[in-house]
Amino acid sequence: MFTGLDEANLYQRVREQLQQQPKRWLVTGPAGFIGSHLVQALLQLEQQVTGLDNFITGKRENLQQVARLVGPANWRNFHLIEGDIRQADCCLRACSGMDYVLHQAALGSVARSLQEPLMYHSINVDGFLGILEAARQTRVKRLVYASSSATYGDHPTLPKTESQCGLALSPYALGKQMNEHYASLYQRCYQLENIGLRYFNVYGPRQDPAGAYAAVIPCWIAALRLGQAVVIHGDGLNSRDFCFVENVVQANILAAVCERSEAMGQVYNIAVGQRTSLLELFRLLQELLAEVGPSAAPEYRDFRAGDVRHSHADISKAAELLGYRPSHDLQRGLQQTVAWYLAQNPAG
Repeated sequence: MFTGLDEANLYQRVREQLQQQPKRWLVTGPAGFIGSHLVQALLQLEQQVTGLDNFITGKRENLQQVARLVGPANWRNFHLIEGDIRQADCCLRACSGMDYVLHQAALGSVARSLQEPLMYHSINVDGFLGILEAARQTRVKRLVYASSSATYGDHPTLPKTESQCGLALSPYALGKQMNEHYASLYQRCYQLENIGLRYFNVYGPRQDPAGAYAAVIPCWIAALRLGQAVVIHGDGLNSRDFCFVENVVQANILAAVCERSEAMGQVYNIAVGQRTSLLELFRLLQELLAEVGPSAAPEYRDFRAGDVRHSHADISKAAELLGYRPSHDLQRGLQQTVAWYLAQNPAG
C-alpha cells in the first residue's frame, strides 16, 4: 500500500548520515534513465560517484542535464569511465576503491530481447557476471543490482511475492533470473554482500520516448502531445504496477547502506503496490495533457509476445527489511513526469 514519505522516516535519516560521511559509489549505466537519476541523487548528497557506461543505450544529454541540476561543485565529484561491462579490465578499474556498486547497466525491453537473444545474454548475463567478479576481487562492501518483475514469468499469483516465480517468457526475463542466481551464489560462496531489486515498470523524467521498444508512459505522452493515437497492445485491460523513478532511487540507497544481515543476498519488489490497467493509464494521461489539445482514440493491436497479463507487487518485504516507503503514487508521479516532458519543448 502507498504510505507516502515523511521527513522522519528511515530514508531521510540515511540521507543525512551520508552527507556527514560521504562514500564512494560506482553506478553502471550512469547515462541511462535510472542510472542518471541515481547519479543525480548521490551527487546532491555530496557523495563521490564513478560511472561506467559504453553509451549503447545511455545518452550523454542525461549526464549533461544532471551536471546542470547538481551544480559545478557537486559535479566535480563525478568521474566517468567509458567502457563495457563485458570487459574484465573495465569492470576491475571501475570497482577499484568503491564502497558500493549500483548495477543498472543492461539492455531493457522484453520485445527486443526476443529479437536479439544473443546480445541480451552477452550484456545482461555475461556483463553482470563480470561486475560481480570485479566487485569480489576489489572487495566492494556491497553490490545492489537491478532485477525485474519479468522474473515472475508465467506465475499467475497476484500480488507478486518474491518467493514465487514461474517460467521466463523472454530472454530478458531469463537473464534477470540468472542474475539473481549468480548473485545468490556469490553471496554464499564468496561472501559478497548483494541485494537485488525487482523493478516494476519504472517511469519518470529522462525516459526515452523514441524507438520501437520505448516504454509505454513516455511513448504515450509523446503521442498525446502530437495529437496522435496511442497504441494499445491487446484489449487495454492488461495492468501494471507503475513505479516512479524516485522510488527506485530510494530503494537503491536504502539497500546499499542497510545494516540488517538478514536482508543480504535477497531480492525485493520495488513498486508502489497498486495495479493500474492500460485503459486507466490512458485516461489519466488524457486528463494531465488536456491543455495540449484533444486526444485521438487509442489504436488497438495484437497482444505482444512475452508480455504478462497483470503485474502487481507485494512490497511488504522491502518495507520490513529495507525500510522502503514509496514517496510517489501513480498520480503524483505522472504529474511530475508530464510536467518534465512539457518543459523540454513547451511549444511541441
